[in-house]
Amino acid sequence: MSAVARPGAEQFAQIAEFALTRELAVPEHAMRHAATLLIDTLGVAAGATRLKVGGIAREFAVDFHGAGRAEFAAPMLFDGRVVSMPGAAWALATQIDNLDGHDGYYPTKGHIGCAVVPALFAFAERHPELTGPEALRAMVVAYEVATRAAVALHGTVSDYHTSGAWNGLGVAALGCHLEGADAETLRHAMGIAEYHGPRSQMMREIDNPTMLHDGSGMGALVGVNAALLAMRGFTGAPAITAEAPEVAAYWADLGAEWTVAENYIKPYPSCRWGHPAVDAMRKLREEHGLTADQVAAVEVRTFDEAARLYAGMPETTTQAQYSLHYVVAVMLQHGTLAPRHVADEGLDDPDVAAIIPRITAVATDKHNARFPASRWSDIEVTLTDGRKLTSGDVPASGGPGAWRTDAEVEAKFHDFCEGVLSPARSRAIWAMRDAMLDNTVKLAELTRLITPEGDA
Repeated sequence: MSAVARPGAEQFAQIAEFALTRELAVPEHAMRHAATLLIDTLGVAAGATRLKVGGIAREFAVDFHGAGRAEFAAPMLFDGRVVSMPGAAWALATQIDNLDGHDGYYPTKGHIGCAVVPALFAFAERHPELTGPEALRAMVVAYEVATRAAVALHGTVSDYHTSGAWNGLGVAALGCHLEGADAETLRHAMGIAEYHGPRSQMMREIDNPTMLHDGSGMGALVGVNAALLAMRGFTGAPAITAEAPEVAAYWADLGAEWTVAENYIKPYPSCRWGHPAVDAMRKLREEHGLTADQVAAVEVRTFDEAARLYAGMPETTTQAQYSLHYVVAVMLQHGTLAPRHVADEGLDDPDVAAIIPRITAVATDKHNARFPASRWSDIEVTLTDGRKLTSGDVPASGGPGAWRTDAEVEAKFHDFCEGVLSPARSRAIWAMRDAMLDNTVKLAELTRLITPEGDA
């Protein structure tokens, strides 16, 4: 990239005006979807408390991310122990990232809420009077900033970086918005967040699935750190994904196009790339009453990135979520794909293991052409009697072109919370989705539901 714009240049001034406006005029449909994204992400966070990686992250935060003063402390959600604001955001984002049921936006090729929601609750501890709509507007600011930082990064570099490389800029903007920072502070915060953001390689993790996942834990940590440092006078080089002349076009529609309303909601706890194939298998099961014992072979036709997903029987939750073959086999065997299938005894299912060798995955030009604007696949099933069944082209459900109903989104939320929260507490948290739009409701009311000691 070339040299970035000078301080006070119109390009950044427009970003600052948008990000720092406390009474930002956000359309109602965007606010409503933001409320859904918020609660959906909390459902994923609840479900992820059972994962080994969640336990590691929370214990690490307690041991190494303590707060020196109470004013900079925050509780870890669904845990209750208090750590530093950056530590709380990092632990929860790492936890959410590793269940992989959180929202995303197609052009970013990644995820925003995974880092933004933990940061929102970390900063909210300093603002007990924050209302539901105020919290949602801060979220929207973060989503819109992170989206454009992502597409700017993807459009100007050769490698495919994880979400942590850019969602930290949205977190930094959220912190500055809530803290009432000025434009100069925001500029330094975004510069710090970009400079320290992990330029981690996504396909490296796809080829070797680990707890690093999509880098959003570090995105949350860096973003919170960046805002807090900038507010103390720490300076940062301008963010080139926001200020370089060649990225101006990516930011031109800020405040006019509300991309937050286009974020998909995952129905399944696995990599989005595998979802169209899972939906295609679900379609064939429902249309033909298909059962695993009828199937001799399955060919999944998809895009390059999806075809590279792990092909064997997974040994870990991370491998399971990054395995196309496994999630398709689970859908064929069980007719659903839930958190219980990617953890614990779900990974020792002999019936699913028997299906995996029958599945092949190939990339096709038509599905490659649709990526990253959307995710499509089709499958062909060969039955034991020689007949063939085809799904036709199927998009991933839960987003533009294939939205799920409110009832389906709610069912997913309760499914993720099952075994972690009591049904009463799960229902109370879900009810906050609509309450968050009420100016008389404080975010602290939701915080109390997700940070008590023990279950309600």
